Amino acid sequence: MTRQTTAAPRGATFLKTAIALQTLALFFQASTAGLLLTSPRGYVVHDYGSKVMYAAAMLYVLATVLAWRPGGGSPRPILHSTGFLLLASAQVALGVAHVASLHVPLGVVMCALSTLALVRSLPPRSLLRPAARS
Repeated sequence: MTRQTTAAPRGATFLKTAIALQTLALFFQASTAGLLLTSPRGYVVHDYGSKVMYAAAMLYVLATVLAWRPGGGSPRPILHSTGFLLLASAQVALGVAHVASLHVPLGVVMCALSTLALVRSLPPRSLLRPAARS
């Protein structure tokens, strides 16, 4: 018995990579936030990480556009990634202004949203496998 498989769209791999990079950058930022309190170089590391995180958010927008365009699917992921870029812009502005009371909770929300986007981009796994026919 043969199985039919469908090839993933070309932009899907780039999209998954962009989401993974963004999520990793956000978790890096969360870990370097503690360095701000304990190390004199913590600010520099967190500052460079913020630039990488912002670039990853822009890459995520680009990836959603490239994944949407060939297939003509729903533009909803583009809206999600653009909204995330707006959150990243607010995050950077709050960090520059040293408004930690909003900067930290927004960072937590961004980590959760990016992790959710990453999990949703992964292929679904079936918990129950169909029984093999003999």
